[in-house]
Amino acid sequence: MKIRADIAALIRAGHTDTHIAAHTGYHRTTIARARRALRYPPATQLTRIYAEAIPTGRVKDWKPGLMPTSRDQARANREQLLAALRNAA
Repeated sequence: MKIRADIAALIRAGHTDTHIAAHTGYHRTTIARARRALRYPPATQLTRIYAEAIPTGRVKDWKPGLMPTSRDQARANREQLLAALRNAA
């Protein structure tokens, strides 16, 4: 079976089949077949967290429009917005 390099890289990085399918546009079963061909076990939501050699603290399963931010990032965003509003007034 010929496996695309981007799919193989995402599988090796620990992403779930659903996440890879959403990212690449291929069906989930295609990703599962590629995973079996590479002899990688099925990924779970927690697999992605433990796949990193050095934890970054970033959100592992990013979905457009639904990506949560940390408290520090939310605070920085709020301060930046308030500063912009003060300058506009």
